[in-house]
Amino acid sequence: MPQPFPEIKSSHSLVAKHVTKEKWDKLSDIVTKTSGFTLAKAIACAVEFDNQHCGIYAGDEDSYIDFADVFDPLICEYHGLKPDFKHVSDMDSSKLQGNVNPEVPVHSVRIRVGRSIQGYGLSPGITKEQRVGVEELFKNACKKFSGDLSGQYFALTGMDEKVRQQLVDDHFLFMSGDPNLKVAGMERDWPEGRGIFHNEAKTFLVWVNEEDQLRIISMQKGGDVKGVFERLARGIQAVGESVKAESGKDFILSEKFGYVHSCPTNLGTGMRASVHVDLPGWTKEGVDLLKKRCEELKVQPRGTRGESGGQTGHTYDISNKHRLGYSEVELVQTMIDGVNTLYKEDVELQKKHGM
Repeated sequence: MPQPFPEIKSSHSLVAKHVTKEKWDKLSDIVTKTSGFTLAKAIACAVEFDNQHCGIYAGDEDSYIDFADVFDPLICEYHGLKPDFKHVSDMDSSKLQGNVNPEVPVHSVRIRVGRSIQGYGLSPGITKEQRVGVEELFKNACKKFSGDLSGQYFALTGMDEKVRQQLVDDHFLFMSGDPNLKVAGMERDWPEGRGIFHNEAKTFLVWVNEEDQLRIISMQKGGDVKGVFERLARGIQAVGESVKAESGKDFILSEKFGYVHSCPTNLGTGMRASVHVDLPGWTKEGVDLLKKRCEELKVQPRGTRGESGGQTGHTYDISNKHRLGYSEVELVQTMIDGVNTLYKEDVELQKKHGM
């Protein structure tokens, strides 16, 4: 017997559109092989909250296959892609044309990707044993990093308070308590099996078992986007090769969806390339107009406190808008070009407003 059809509180979400009663009756009894995930667990956020845009997470790679009737059309709609698309990955930093111009007031650059390892569940569905297994695997793998990538792993369980406070002050440490991650099942058994790695210079980081099994991050002060991307490419390669040497396992890479993530909005590159940049002219002109202009340039503006942290002053976090259907090089290029354009226009707007 199919489960009773749930009441979806986020009535304007993509889940509400794509999880019809007919699809629910067909799929609701399926339990995935890797981590015992169900469609009910996948759509928990859309059922619990009324503010979701997407509202669905995958519990393992099988979720995208077993619940394809829901995931496939939802992914195409979110990413604006045709059903026959295929994702192409390209991390070759030498293909980037130019960089953020030296006069642009960029505070810092941060580029991150997510990666998942074959045979383990994704964070919403991962079993306790699998989560600890991912951490053990990474703990051993990261000892093989060399040169400017070498550093230290800090497990969240039993972390020294001084170390914890330092990581918080550096804005490196991820916290528990995000209501979406909780309802989606990503904070089960907190903080076990989770931790953070960083290199000596604190410019290369890996988060273990937060929203994705691995979040690989390259960051530094100033505006050298190309340099940050080049380090990220080396870092991803080092993580991949070390994990493979340790376990014989590769990252999960789907021919269609690229790199597989728990959140379908991150499929493909799983990459967010961003800078913190001052745009006082655009602030004066109006944030809504800035958002509209960013849409045209295929970038996204946020406040510097993250997705839901709001805007303070005239510093913005500008990042690539797309993840899937474009290569990493294309997305970083779009972000560089977008930031250069926004700043050029900002100078004109400052004149216009007599600043």
